[in-house]
Amino acid sequence: MIEIISVRFKSGGKQYYFNPEGRQFQVGDGVIVETSRGTEYALCSQANTMVDEIELTAPLRPVVRAATPEDWETVERNREREKKAFAICQQKIAEHGLDMKLVDVEYSFEGNKILFFFTSDGRVDFRALVKDLAGTLRARIELRQIGVRDEAKMLGGLGICGKPFCCAQFLSEFQPVSIKMAKTQNLSLNPTRPLWAFLSRQQKRRRDFVRWRGRSSWRGMSRWLCRWGRWRCMR
Repeated sequence: MIEIISVRFKSGGKQYYFNPEGRQFQVGDGVIVETSRGTEYALCSQANTMVDEIELTAPLRPVVRAATPEDWETVERNREREKKAFAICQQKIAEHGLDMKLVDVEYSFEGNKILFFFTSDGRVDFRALVKDLAGTLRARIELRQIGVRDEAKMLGGLGICGKPFCCAQFLSEFQPVSIKMAKTQNLSLNPTRPLWAFLSRQQKRRRDFVRWRGRSSWRGMSRWLCRWGRWRCMR
């Protein structure tokens, strides 16, 4: 058994294990950790607990230290810089005539690297854009193409149920889905819709419901939920 804490780098994001090095942390505490991208600020999402070493899928990195008020000021300052970098990048995309949609911007905690997330229907040659941004922002630049599900998670929105997307609230990672899941749940076979994010979680509930009440009861319930969802979205 080994002692760990769980941290999140973003609200609703994936949880990562770190070694607290004998220090005690509570949920909500800010911590400074060492990652593959360098030093980063994160929030403790699970206090000190013991886990079996078999559960660890990668070598456990240590917590560097507890965060200070100055560290939080750095995070806030980086958020303001992200807004400016977003506007600059949009302008540069237009100048280079690239067919891409900028979704989000992330500054590293140390401010020496900027990560731009974008979507596009095809491959984009953004080498000239990277050089232009590096010269303007004076930092290491990385552009990362993401899918529509990741875009929905970052930007948020309302699903057909009228509530915020599950992926933007509590789903920390996307589970594999299949066309069979959509068919058995009487959903439209459109893989670009964010509602696919919860299909794998909903599949088990459907299977249990059908076993309990029967397939015809589930069809009626599905039609009612769809009508109720459309009504909520139109409000």
